[in-house]
Parts: sequence; C-alpha cells; structure tokens
Amino acid sequence: MRLLHTMLRVGDLDRSIKFYTEVLGMRLLRRHDYPEGKFTLAFIGYQDESAGAVIELTHNWGVDSYEMGNAFGHIALAVPDAYRACDEIRARGGKVVREAGPMKHGTTVIAFVEDPDGYKIELIQHA
Repeated sequence: MRLLHTMLRVGDLDRSIKFYTEVLGMRLLRRHDYPEGKFTLAFIGYQDESAGAVIELTHNWGVDSYEMGNAFGHIALAVPDAYRACDEIRARGGKVVREAGPMKHGTTVIAFVEDPDGYKIELIQHA
C-alpha cells in the first residue's frame, strides 16, 4: 500500500489551483469535469502521481465555501529553509500565519501558511 492523495473541498477551483501552483510551486497534474455529478477534480503536486502523494482539489459546482470543522489539522511540506520559504510565499501573494521559527518545546524550524480556503500548510525545515 501507499498513500495516493489527500482531498480538499475548495470554493473556487481556479483560485486554489493558482495558489498551489504559483505560490507553493506545485504542478497541475490533471483536471476533469464531471457534469453529471456537478463537480470538478484537479490533482496537484510536486511530482507525478505514480511517484508520490498529491492533493486532490474537489470543487462541487454551486458551492463557494465550506465550514472547516475541527478534525482536519494541516498538510506538511518539507522545505530547505523555512525563513526563505515564508519570504518567497509572501512575495507571491501567499498568507503566512505563523512565521518561521523553532517549534514550541523543540528545535525543528517550522512555519504555517494558509491557502485561499483557510487550509493550513506547515513548512518543516529539512537540511
């Protein structure tokens, strides 16, 4: 077994694709409309689906927002330099919600950014 993808419901698919590709540097791997079901799926990631896990963005037509709930935590991305990643994400229009720095009660450098729908993305510095 292996992890294939994580699905996020989004209110504006084009806005979300733009964030993940232009701000976080992922690629749009595939996108397909399902007119009978009135939804669109877009898969984004840093590598092809055959090589690693990706994110599935699901847009249900006619729905422009969702309640976040309190069960989902965040998506985590490895970055070589969390401080620099925050600067670059901010320069590309992204929202940094926790600046880079050591995690509470530890030494690992982390930061958090937020996508247009409010989902949190943790940046974990890996040398």
